[in-house]
Amino acid sequence: MKLITRAQLGWPASAAPSQPTTNGVKIHYEGTPVSTRLAVDHALCIEQWKNIRASHLANKAENYSDVAYNYAACPHGYLLEGRGLGKRTGANGNQALNRAHYAIVGLVGSSGLTEPTDAMLSAIRDGIDLLRKNGAGNEIKGHRDGYATACPGGPLYAWVQKGAPRPATSTSEEDNPMAGYSKNEIGDAVLYRDHIEAPADDPNVKTNKFWSLASYVRSIYNAANTVRREQRETAAKVDRLTAAVAELAALVKKGA
Repeated sequence: MKLITRAQLGWPASAAPSQPTTNGVKIHYEGTPVSTRLAVDHALCIEQWKNIRASHLANKAENYSDVAYNYAACPHGYLLEGRGLGKRTGANGNQALNRAHYAIVGLVGSSGLTEPTDAMLSAIRDGIDLLRKNGAGNEIKGHRDGYATACPGGPLYAWVQKGAPRPATSTSEEDNPMAGYSKNEIGDAVLYRDHIEAPADDPNVKTNKFWSLASYVRSIYNAANTVRREQRETAAKVDRLTAAVAELAALVKKGA
């Protein structure tokens, strides 16, 4: 599970009322147009989630105490904490419905980005499993179940009706820790984040004990360039010595 907590989002503890148990979980979507750019830029997912919370807190008619949902799931497979565990949702339509189920929203909408990725479905499934371990019952429903709304949209609701299965192509983190990451994110992690011990002969090893793979690649590249330069210089010296020897031999022969 790739969980982004409230603390990581820069949010304080949720002021939502406590709700230690429910019948299960209801699935939601945004119900408004969602940019397809979210599918290729995870930073926009974080921005979107923060904007949702800000809009809920600014809604004086509903008088939300926090973002309405317990969790959100983004196209990249991240589970984003909202009200979190043990908190009554504000998303299901009325207080009776809110007491009956927790709520998870997929960051898809009525137009633009409408199809949940397998990584998003897996993240929603992570959220369901997490909530079940912390008070939620086994029911998995859509927002429209018991409330007059199109939410969570056709694609998500079809998945809910199948029992919200974890996609075969997007396994749990225990099976595939890279699930949901883009190629660029994986490459960045390998080249710049996974640090390994610096070479013992590096002059700065005492202050720079760990290198990223990118540093090793640059070191090897620079070393190879140094070897090539030294080879060229050596070859030039040999050429000069060869010419000097030939010139000396010619002088000796002439003097003989």
